[in-house]
Parts: sequence; C-alpha cells; structure tokens
Amino acid sequence: MTPAESRALSAPHPEAAVGPDESVSQHTRRASPTTTASKTTTARETTTASKTPVASTTPVASAPAPAAAPSRTDTVEPSPAEAPPADVPDDAAAADDAVAAPAGPRRRWWTRWTRRRQHLAVGGLFLLAALWVTSRIWLDPAGRVASLYTGDPAQVQFFLAHSVRVVLHGEYPFFTEQFNYPDGVNLMANTAVLALGIPMVPVTVLFGPAVSFVVLVTLGLAGTATAWYLVLSRHVVRTPLAAAAGGWFCGFSPAMLSHASWHPNIISQFLLPFIVWRVLVLTRSRRPVRDGLLLAVLVTAQAFINEEILLFTAMACGVFLLAVLAQEPARWWAAWRPLGIGVAACTLLAGSLLAYPLYVQFAGPMAYHGLSDAVQDYGNDIAAFFAPGSPTLGGNQRANANLAPNYSEENAFFGWSLSLLAIAIVVWLRREMIVRALAVTGGLFAVLSLGERISWWDRELITGPWQLLVHLPLLDAVVPTRFGLITTVVVGLLLALAVERAWALRSVERRTVRTLTAAGLAFALLPIAPMPLRMVSRPPVPDFITADRWRTYVGPDQTLVPIPVPSMGNTHGMRWAAATNLDFKIPGGYFLAPRNGNTGDPGRFGGRPSGVGQLLEEVATTGRAPKLDDRQRRRFQDELRHWQAAILVLPLRQQNVEPLRRTVEELVGPGRQELDVWVWDVRALTDRSV
Repeated sequence: MTPAESRALSAPHPEAAVGPDESVSQHTRRASPTTTASKTTTARETTTASKTPVASTTPVASAPAPAAAPSRTDTVEPSPAEAPPADVPDDAAAADDAVAAPAGPRRRWWTRWTRRRQHLAVGGLFLLAALWVTSRIWLDPAGRVASLYTGDPAQVQFFLAHSVRVVLHGEYPFFTEQFNYPDGVNLMANTAVLALGIPMVPVTVLFGPAVSFVVLVTLGLAGTATAWYLVLSRHVVRTPLAAAAGGWFCGFSPAMLSHASWHPNIISQFLLPFIVWRVLVLTRSRRPVRDGLLLAVLVTAQAFINEEILLFTAMACGVFLLAVLAQEPARWWAAWRPLGIGVAACTLLAGSLLAYPLYVQFAGPMAYHGLSDAVQDYGNDIAAFFAPGSPTLGGNQRANANLAPNYSEENAFFGWSLSLLAIAIVVWLRREMIVRALAVTGGLFAVLSLGERISWWDRELITGPWQLLVHLPLLDAVVPTRFGLITTVVVGLLLALAVERAWALRSVERRTVRTLTAAGLAFALLPIAPMPLRMVSRPPVPDFITADRWRTYVGPDQTLVPIPVPSMGNTHGMRWAAATNLDFKIPGGYFLAPRNGNTGDPGRFGGRPSGVGQLLEEVATTGRAPKLDDRQRRRFQDELRHWQAAILVLPLRQQNVEPLRRTVEELVGPGRQELDVWVWDVRALTDRSV
C-alpha cells in the first residue's frame, strides 16, 4: 500500500532507454553500440590468444569490457542500487561484461541460480510458511474454525457459495435474497469477494466453501509476500535477501496473521504492489494513456476484492508523492503531465467498469451510508506498536486484550525490537529522500490508526486527529485501526532498504557486516514469527441438510429457519445454506445493512430487529425457556409469515437444545425428530392464502 519503487524517484522511465519493450529488467545493463563492438573485439582477442601457444601455463584473462554507455545523452547516472545486477556477486562486478574469463572468483550456489529459480525458491518458501500458519485448519476445513469469532468465516463461505450461483446459474452478482429474506442483502455494500470467489468456483463446487476458504487464506498470505518480493527485487533493491525480508514482513506481519483467521479479503493484497508500481510509473511515463489503462484494470480487480484496502492504497500513494514533492518541488514539473493524463485515463476506464456496481452500492436497495458508531471508534493503543501480535511466537493473547478492538483487528503489534529497529533505520538513512517520505507516510497513518481517542495501555490521553475526518464521505465507512496496515507495509519497505544498504557497505569486514545484518533481522523478526492459527471445533452441517431431506418441505419462495435464527453471533445457519450452494433461503444472517432496513440509513450489523430471533438467541445463551402469552405468540407467528417460513430446524447438538425445543413448541406446536434435527413444519401456519 505504500510506494516502494525507489527507481522511479532517481532515474527516468525504462522506456526512455529501452523503447517499447518493458520486459527488460531495470537491473539489466543496457549496452550501446560502442559496448557491443568492444565486446566483439574482446572476444576475438581472447580467441586468438587461446590459439597462440605460450610458454607460461598461467591462463590469460581477458580484459573487462568498457562500461556500457547510456543509450540517451540526457540519461542521468544510475544510482548505486541499480548496478551490478542482483545475481552477480560484488567481487565479480568489475568483470561481469567479460566474454571469457578462464579464471575468476567462484560464485556461490545462490548467485549461480537464474533469477527465475530464485523467485520460485522464495515463492516456495512463502507458500510453505503459509501452509504452516494454516496447518491446523487444513486438518479439517469443514470442522474447524478460528477461535473466539466464528461469524466472519461463515459469512465468507456464504459469499463463496454465492459466486457459484453467479457462474453456474447466472444469478445477479450484486444483490441476493438468499439470506435476510425477504429484504435481501446489498452485496456491493458488503465484501462479497467476487474477484476471489469466481476463480474459486471449481474448488467450491468440488470440495465445498470451507475448503475454498482455507485455500484463499493460504494463497492470500503467500501471494502477498511473493508479490511484494517480486516488485521489490525488480524495481527497488538488487539483493535477494533485502527483497525477501521486505516481502516476508508485508505478507506475514502480525496484522496479516490477525486477519488471516477471519478476513481473506483483507490479506489478499497481491495486487497492491503492482498498483503502487504502476502509480509511480505514471510519474515518468512516456505512454501515460497505456499505463493509466493498465492501472485501471488493477484498480477494478482490487475493488472486487476489498474496496477499503484500495482506498488505503490510494491514500498512501498520495501522501507518499506529496512527501516527495515537498522535499523536491522541481520533480512536479516533470511529473504532473504524465501523471495527470494517466490518472485521467485510469479514472475513465475504471469509472466506466465500476459505475454500475458503485451505483448499486451507494444508491441500490439496502444501501447504507457509514458504519455503526462502535466500529468507527475502533482504534489502536499506542502500546500495541511495541507488543508482539497474538498469533506470533512471542505473542500473548491475554496481554493484548485491551490494546486492540478485538483479536481480529491487531493491526499494529510490531514488537518492541522491530519498532526500535524501524526507528533506527529512519535515523540511519535519514539523508535518503525515499526513506524520509516513507517515514512521513508510515507515521501519519500510524497516528490515524489510533482512532478518535488516543490511549496508552487503555488509558485515554487526548483526542486524535481521526475525529476530524471520521464523518467525511468514504472515510465514514473506514475502520481506523486498519490504517495500521499501511504502516505495516512501510516498515516492510524500510527493512528491505536497510538490508540493501547494509549489504552494499564497502567496509573491510564485509562478512561481519552481513552477519550482523542477518542477526539484526532475526532479532527483530523472531519474536513476531508466525505460528499456526488457533482453531476450535465447530458443529458439522446436519445430515438433514447434507442429505437433502429439507427439499421435501421448502419451496422456491419459502425459507428454512435455523434455530437460533442466524445473526452476528449465530452463523451456523449460513454455513448450512453455503453447503447447499444457497439452494434454500434463510431469514436474518451476519451482514451490513441500513438500520431498520431503510435504504440510505447508517449501517449496522444485521437487518430489521427480530422478536423471534432475539427470544431464541436469549434462550440459546441462558438456557432459560420463557413463558409466552397469546399476544406474544401471535406477534411471533406474524414474523414467521413475513419470512414465509416453511420449516424450523433445531440441531440435536445445539447448545441448550431442550430449552430451545420447549420454546419453539410453545410458539408453533410440537415438532418431530428427523435424522439429527428437530423439525417443525409451519407451512399451514404461514401460508398467506390460508
């Protein structure tokens, strides 16, 4: 989310040197005709020397070729980070253009690998790390769920099943009545993850939405780390360790691990490095229209993964570029024209592609404006930046209880060692413009992540600047603690730059410097090393559902009512529906909707307040069955008619099943046991014609 391409700030666009072929790496030396001729002459001399007998047995080393001349006379001199390439050792940099060298320093096994093999190796390590993090849920995807909060995984699985209906049945993608019937749910105003769910349709159909969920979590972590590694290694640093360190932290930071158990849409940030790269390319592009259209494609795809993360990326890029221009205002005169043209082209294409979905989101049925007050006040504690995250090696869940809104929103938690190291990096590299710009960007969003009230160890200190922004359009739908995700990426980029600079130090004891660099990384990252996500068992989907016994009761315009009624705290019924690819409708559910179901009102979790739902939820929690009078029965039965309920289903394994059974029997009469559930057929009661 934070600009990372230092080459964009110190050198012209690659097209200025290599023309339309953009596949050439910026680390690759571009030779002029003079260089080519010198290499040819050197090759001929070497060949002649090898054919001429000599008295000495010492091989004749060919002289190094002249340095490559710039392809354009106005090209600025390359910075030290641009040459030699990353796969060439420093002690061979003076002879990397030699055609034949019978004797020379021996390369290490890593530097002998091709760049593609290096990328595959790093990506493979990231994938293994992601499998390690998700190992406990892989053991039983359908029977295990993250501890503490089970609602978000069920919601995501419901959305994955909706993608199946979109692809296989041509269902409308932006709104559904399959839950919260009959009001329905605005899926554009919720995170329906269409850009993730549609590609996962084959997996969802073959193995179920629970397997698709864990696949998305695994690929989200590994893909984000790999994407940042690729962008860093091609456009920012030349040392593989530096790129790997930055990519690792961006993909496996405590904030990412915190969201991994619940929010695959938030951890799927593999498009963000490329969006940042294309934004910086626009500042020096010679073909801004084409580059703007490429950016629009990335923006559109990210909008269907998570709009909040896209907004964060845009804000971070804007702050970073302003920080650069504040230090060097002269850059504006070279950048404003291509940037303006590119942004206009991006806005035109992305706006055209997203116009209708955004209309549905903000003006369609069940649209809401702004989040609930409780979520808008979610902020980090200052002490959270110095504590390790709960799902890490040094984490302590109890110690972090009051430092974050909840365990799914630990968006800081760098640990004291990494926090101090990040500050030390900024002080050490303070003379570099890109480091100062990154420091401003990360610091600003760290402050905003503290929320409306800044606190230290759960003690309120002062009012935060977020209070001035919370009611602005778009920002009123932002959870402030998540601004810490921007700071997380900034720290990852600082790590990459620090390792690169340390690796390039020209000191006598270079091996010692590199050893100390590796030790410093271990010192900072080991306390927050990822651990397997904590899981708990959850009730299986009832056989009554998986065996399709419900089909004999429920018609196309009727609902199956799970007991308790689906809500934010009771989402098992959503998993039942997802297991059937949403072949039946349910009332209620866990989603964001306008208060009282009135389109345009502020948002809240859940639909209209339900008397039946609240009653059954209280019984499920307390185990106490209340006595109902005739007035309450009539009111609750009217609600069942509003839902067009066909059957009420209570699993035998449900907590407090007996009090729930007695309450439902007092409401609608006796039921009967069928397979592993209690069933109440209420079609005669809710049929409006009767």
